[in-house]
Amino acid sequence: MSNHYETVFILTPVLSADQAKETVALYKKMLQDNGAKVVNEEHWGMKKLAYPIQKKSTGFYQLFQYEAEGDFIAKLELAFKRDERVMRFLTVKLDKHAQAYAKKRIERKKSTAKAEK
Repeated sequence: MSNHYETVFILTPVLSADQAKETVALYKKMLQDNGAKVVNEEHWGMKKLAYPIQKKSTGFYQLFQYEAEGDFIAKLELAFKRDERVMRFLTVKLDKHAQAYAKKRIERKKSTAKAEK
């Protein structure tokens, strides 16, 4: 049975916008190739960090919400650790309350996107 997860990772600001998109696409493909179902994806763009990481004060933030098998997470996090473009990452297993909150957030995002059009 698959679990619901949320992963946020920060890419180094040294990358161009295109390189950041390519890196995100690479990890999305890795999720899909390993049988994960991507539920939601949010690109938060360049943000200021709370504290410097590797002497950098900004980074590209990316969020993935997905359903995957538990043993895949170790594989994903190993790929993050080996990739010098990834400064930080955090994967959280969502419980039923977090899943309900995430669903509401996605719906709210969709409704505001429709209202803007």
